Amino acid sequence: MKHAFFITGTDTNVGKTYVACKLMQQYISQGYKVVGMKPVAAGSDFVDGKWVNDDVLKLEAASNVKAPRELVNPYSFKEAIAPHIAAEKVGVDIEISVIKQAFDALASMADIVIVEGAGGFLVPLNTHQQSVADLAAALNIPIILVVGMKLGCINHSLLTLEAIQARKLILHGWVANKIAPDMAFCDENIATITQKLRMDCLANYVYSL
Repeated sequence: MKHAFFITGTDTNVGKTYVACKLMQQYISQGYKVVGMKPVAAGSDFVDGKWVNDDVLKLEAASNVKAPRELVNPYSFKEAIAPHIAAEKVGVDIEISVIKQAFDALASMADIVIVEGAGGFLVPLNTHQQSVADLAAALNIPIILVVGMKLGCINHSLLTLEAIQARKLILHGWVANKIAPDMAFCDENIATITQKLRMDCLANYVYSL
């Protein structure tokens, strides 16, 4: 089995990494070789003499395939700001072709590749007006949408769906992540999103960041 999923979110800090790791654990429990990928990461800590992003460390820990970090995370920036701004500040141009090559290399090493995007679906990546959506289109793999359950999540979900459909990409499913555990009428919001997206919720987590 050779397969991959692109994990995107309705916003930043909605639990994409958490959901990606959960999905990886599920496939590993079924006996597959699984590797995680974070093509672009902004916001790093100094660990063992190197600047590394916490999401990348979590994906590496969840993987049962050990891959070079330059493949798992081709672009990493120190400051936790929008990727295209972080890249421009250090004179780097994020190239989708470089990410695609890294993805292909990972796909040759594992049965399953779980790719986590940066921020939301339309976050810019470079000065060429390319975004996370363009990266998803280049990889051309099914998308899983992580919905941060908070006020406004219905609108954010539907806008993301429109952006995905506009690029003729496949929304494989969506995950409800209760980042605001005290959200009023959360179950009703989940029911509405299920109806509007026309697909059942794959999983329902409570993970507050």
